[in-house]
Amino acid sequence: MAQSALKKDALAALDDAELVRRALNRDADAFGAIMQRHNQRLYRIARSVLRSSVEAEDAVQEAYVAAFSHLASYRGDSPLGAWLARIVMNEALGRLRRKPAASEFAPIEAVREAEIIQFPSSAASEDPERTMAQRQILQLVEHATDALPEVYRVVFVTRVIEGMSVEETADLLRIKPETVKTRLHRARALVRDQLDKQIGPVMMDAFPFAGRRCERLTAGVLNRLGFAE
Repeated sequence: MAQSALKKDALAALDDAELVRRALNRDADAFGAIMQRHNQRLYRIARSVLRSSVEAEDAVQEAYVAAFSHLASYRGDSPLGAWLARIVMNEALGRLRRKPAASEFAPIEAVREAEIIQFPSSAASEDPERTMAQRQILQLVEHATDALPEVYRVVFVTRVIEGMSVEETADLLRIKPETVKTRLHRARALVRDQLDKQIGPVMMDAFPFAGRRCERLTAGVLNRLGFAE
């Protein structure tokens, strides 16, 4: 187990060019390291187009198969992540085009747990109420993002959630940087408007003080008052 962890760490330290070289020599661990490095970004890109976690995962899987089958054609002219992102984008858009027209108006899938953005969870075990409040906020953000028209949604995910630059986003979507900026401005306005309408009820649960924290404070006060069990 320790050797496996050390090998994984060693692979993670390699640059993409070396991982590609090893993958071309049929090194399974190199393939795994490439996927671990790029999975999250590629999943988010696919989901921004398809609005379905299941379909996004399938799209990424198919894109990886296509990319690895043609890995020898990768010349390194662009970063590996950008090359993979373009393949994923093409796969996701192809799936979207193959959907029946009515599916554009189908209900957005229910979000079971936060999948796009993750809050730190260091205090999750101690503060389940706060974890629940955070999850509610995440779901609002995800639903507001999913509700965006496609041209704004993809830009919002790549720029705001994934943190890609204007140039990277423009290259991925094959549009001008100025168009990226315009669409991002509009996307932010739409998301903000959507959240403004929904955030009130969720904020009622902000700054939670319940569960173990409430019990601990109550017990402490009762103890100081001489009511210790």
